[in-house]
Amino acid sequence: MRALIQRVGKAEVVLEDGTLSGRIGRGILVFLGIENEDREEDIQYLVHKISQLRIFDDEAGIMNKSVLETGGSILLVSQFTLHANTKKGNRPSYIRAARPETATPLYGRFIEALKATGIQTETGKFGAMMQVHLVNDGPVTIWLDSKNKDY
Repeated sequence: MRALIQRVGKAEVVLEDGTLSGRIGRGILVFLGIENEDREEDIQYLVHKISQLRIFDDEAGIMNKSVLETGGSILLVSQFTLHANTKKGNRPSYIRAARPETATPLYGRFIEALKATGIQTETGKFGAMMQVHLVNDGPVTIWLDSKNKDY
């Protein structure tokens, strides 16, 4: 499971038909890619890491506070393209990305796990075409991978 997180001043997701799906103020925008081998432990690892990651400034202007400590929100957007393989040719392969029948329940479980932390959580719509509007604060952008915890 891969997550690309961005500290944002605000962010929103609008569906193809113009419907607002989710909107947050200060917090974290999470793009989440789910692969075939992902399980509950991948969810727990990423939810813990995202909720505890100290990427918000403290009173001294040092990134020393988590989204939990600042009362920020999370906007979660599914993004299978995080599992793109570009090794051969110019057309990315998405063979590692989980099919909807596997990814949809894991995405739902990820939402539940985020909400269980007490963080206000908004979402995009799984599998939909979306426009994501954000103001990246910093910019602060961090890559997390539950299979490679060296990041």
